Amino acid sequence: MNSIRRLPPTLTIHQAAGNSPSLARLTELVRESNDRLKEIESLIPEALRPAVKAGPIEGESWCLLVSGNAAAAKIRQLLPLIQARLLGKGWKVTSIRLKILIAKK
Repeated sequence: MNSIRRLPPTLTIHQAAGNSPSLARLTELVRESNDRLKEIESLIPEALRPAVKAGPIEGESWCLLVSGNAAAAKIRQLLPLIQARLLGKGWKVTSIRLKILIAKK
């Protein structure tokens, strides 16, 4: 008689996150970072929005990932407004860092 080896059931990312506190926290931080970006999107000129991505949250510091120096320069001018909006919505953000993404050729 052939014995059939059964594979463990496949887990979704949400199920896996629920089983691991550290993965659950990471998932929560990614969601929160994306929520923050949605909240400030209206402050960013429409033409620049595709150049800005949500980055990591580290304590009270948040990072925005920006495509290119020109976009970063404009976003840098908006940082006081961005921080005020986030604080007004209840997020404790004492600093916002910009990381410029370099396109690979």
